[in-house]
Amino acid sequence: MTPREFIAKWQGSTLNERQSYQAHFADLCALVGAEIPSPASVDTYCYERGVSKTGSKHGWADVWKRGFFAIEYKAPDRNLDAALKQLMTYALALDNPPLLVVCDTQIIQIHTHFTNAPSEVHTIALQDISEPANLDKLRWLFTDPDKFHPKRTISQITEEAAGKFSDLAQSLNARGHAPQAVAHFLNQCLFCLFAEDAGLLPGKLFERLLDKSQTDPAKLSSRFEELFRAMRKGGDFALEDIAYFNGGLFEKTEVLPLEAQEIQTLLEASRLDWSGIEPSIFGTLFERGLDPKKRSQLGAHYTDQLSIMRIIDPVIVEPLTAEWQAAKVQIEKNLAKSKKHNDKAEREAQAVFYTYLERLKNFKVLDPACGSGNFLYLALRALKDLEHKANLEAEQLGLHRQVSIEVSPANIYGIELNVYASRTGARHRVDRRDTVDAQERLPHPPRSHPATAQPYREPRCADVASLSPRGRD
Repeated sequence: MTPREFIAKWQGSTLNERQSYQAHFADLCALVGAEIPSPASVDTYCYERGVSKTGSKHGWADVWKRGFFAIEYKAPDRNLDAALKQLMTYALALDNPPLLVVCDTQIIQIHTHFTNAPSEVHTIALQDISEPANLDKLRWLFTDPDKFHPKRTISQITEEAAGKFSDLAQSLNARGHAPQAVAHFLNQCLFCLFAEDAGLLPGKLFERLLDKSQTDPAKLSSRFEELFRAMRKGGDFALEDIAYFNGGLFEKTEVLPLEAQEIQTLLEASRLDWSGIEPSIFGTLFERGLDPKKRSQLGAHYTDQLSIMRIIDPVIVEPLTAEWQAAKVQIEKNLAKSKKHNDKAEREAQAVFYTYLERLKNFKVLDPACGSGNFLYLALRALKDLEHKANLEAEQLGLHRQVSIEVSPANIYGIELNVYASRTGARHRVDRRDTVDAQERLPHPPRSHPATAQPYREPRCADVASLSPRGRD
């Protein structure tokens, strides 16, 4: 099939997803010279991956090729974000393909999904499909997905973002602002950037504020104060509805006046791809930028994610995974005895599943020298991944997903004496961001508002003393 024939056939198509997706995909294969799925390739390349396991009429993805891509179709003019969300929900069950593709026959969007790399989006409109660069991209889907690998790593982007905030901290401190006030204000700015990325603030709101107020620092301060007050209790900001953010970060609003160069630095930071920021790295670098005693360490080595996971995997992930495997065996035995929906055997199977989720919900992690919270962040993320995997596999077995029993920042505890470390964005930002990210994997809304969490309270001496073998001595 030639590009002209492909465009002529699909231009203006009004067929719905069910009517069009296999025909469209077959023509896409013909366009680039790729084979279509066959019964012989069902384990590596197929339509409707997961349909036999979910028990529904719709699988995890419309088309799937192991190690290459997962594709989800929508009818023309439908929201492709919903299709991407479905693919993200089931990415684990789909063996984490490096490319997630959404299509409505008029537009093809290729989202990269590589480990330790930010996500990039390649959009191909139907009328532009004959361009050589676009045809190359479509061929790479089937032959060489690594061609899409982003040039910059998450570590590089994170280090750049942390550098911007370090420059801001040094500039504000040099102008005589109290270090703790600087830390608190920059935490609030930092949270706003992550909140935009997680969809908790209207799109690019913080960046737009900075952009529109570059030449008027006084107006920017006033707008920041208004925004932070709205985030503290929820309400209106300009023409936008702002959610209620508890946890204490916005209880105190003390906006520091920014000079022109500082506004420019913060604007540059806001324009970075915050979906590509790795909180487990950022926390350490941000702490070093804020703390005058650690500023000389800005270029020094930090403990990377892989090193931290060498502790988390054997202590948390592997034992809890073994518990889930044992629970699955019991669930399968109970379901094998089930004769009808919601009979005693099925209820017992569901109870085993709920018991495991309660186990995750009540699992506690303490870091007695938590710094900026990197270990706790990764521990929370590991628990959320275990929860997500259990929900997926329980669904495969025919049980109902459970969203009212959930892992949250309440699972993690930390002790830290350094005020800069304890007040970096890790406490206020990474726990909430990761919880929201994990909750968005689920097709049902979370039980509580995703912008809220348990209020944060500064640790007291009594907290540390109660954990000491010598009590208060």
